[in-house]
Amino acid sequence: MARQGIKQSLSKSTHIGYAIGSAGTGVFSTVPGLLLLSFMVRQLEIPAVYAGMVLLVPRLWDVITDPFIGSLSDRSFSRWGARRPWMLAGSLTLPVAFFLMFAVPDLPTSSLVWYILFMYILGTTTFTIYQIPYIAMPAEMTEHYHERTAIMSWRIALMTIGILIGGAAAPELVAAGGGGREGYALMAVVIGVVLFLFMFGSFIGTRRVPNVRPIPSTASFREQASAAARNRPFFILLGAYFIQVLGIGVMLAGVDFYSANILGDPGQTSILFVFLIGPALITMPFWVRVGRRLGKLAGYMICTALFSIGGFSLMLSRPDQLWMVYLFVFVMGAAYAGTQLFPFSMLPDTISSDTVRTGLRRAGAYTGIWMAGEKAGFAVGPAIFAAILALTGYIETEGGILIDQPSLALSGVRIGFILLPAILMGASLLILRKYRLDDETIAALGADSEDTG
Repeated sequence: MARQGIKQSLSKSTHIGYAIGSAGTGVFSTVPGLLLLSFMVRQLEIPAVYAGMVLLVPRLWDVITDPFIGSLSDRSFSRWGARRPWMLAGSLTLPVAFFLMFAVPDLPTSSLVWYILFMYILGTTTFTIYQIPYIAMPAEMTEHYHERTAIMSWRIALMTIGILIGGAAAPELVAAGGGGREGYALMAVVIGVVLFLFMFGSFIGTRRVPNVRPIPSTASFREQASAAARNRPFFILLGAYFIQVLGIGVMLAGVDFYSANILGDPGQTSILFVFLIGPALITMPFWVRVGRRLGKLAGYMICTALFSIGGFSLMLSRPDQLWMVYLFVFVMGAAYAGTQLFPFSMLPDTISSDTVRTGLRRAGAYTGIWMAGEKAGFAVGPAIFAAILALTGYIETEGGILIDQPSLALSGVRIGFILLPAILMGASLLILRKYRLDDETIAALGADSEDTG
């Protein structure tokens, strides 16, 4: 059965209306990864090993819930379409869960561990309710191979703004609130409101996205997952992206520690974030042109290699030469923009190839599996960084006070923040070399499917 596809091009206002939701997902993806470990270790005096567990468990829970929600959204349909009701539910519940995650009550340390663990699980679950259907939409919004890149360029640009808000503004809000628990509570209120505005705004902004009715299918989720496992381009892309996300997760968890312990100034956290994320707003049009001229895969590999080279260069730089630190972080940021644009532009292609081949609509199931991999990477990354801190003898502090750390602990911060992400990025290139899928291949699959039919 051929897919009931959407042939027409979409308006720019629809591109932007969809993309604004990524500002919200960028905020939530960034703030816990950036501040939650530091909040627990440096403010609440929770030992690093327990803090790492708090970061890991909710993300592993996502490995279960992401594919499940994706499969459910595949089977949903309403006057708002299959995806938008889920987006509405997530936009209403996530901001509350986020606030409760950082507005902690006065409890003993052991109780605080369980409290934050529960609230983080609640937050990631409500995030899943929004994000999985949201990410599934581009595979159904258009069948145009290069328009998906255009949609993703807007999405990554808005996500960059969200990441900048989360990465640069959140630490400043904590400081504006006087630091400590009060500062984090103030940050949680403001960021919670921002989350709602962006996510609910995307629900409104996608009201003109054409609805694609579900193609009748009795396949269970297990059967859908099995079919996804047979989609070779999808799993090659997922494998490479997971390794990269693992590196980014380690790096995000280390920004605050690198700024405070290596650069000697916690205020550098916001500056480094601007240099890492900000270049996406400048380089995104360039990477779109690279993708059109050289292909999405070539562009993806170029950006991956550039990020890795920037990381190795940063490892050799001297902390007292801040201009050099900023330069290499900027190079990594320019490359990071492409490592977000290209895989999320290629993901709908892998889903489309399955739809062309089988006639079934299961973008939600594919997206659920993809996002489960991404969240697992973002969970394991900070846990790895926390383990590095524990193994190298990092000393927990009260109230975020800076103290002299053992030299081995300082080396651990540098390895976790710089060297390990660069190595993981380079390793992902070995997997990407095996990827084979472009617009001509998808067209050939469609021709074969019609001939078979």
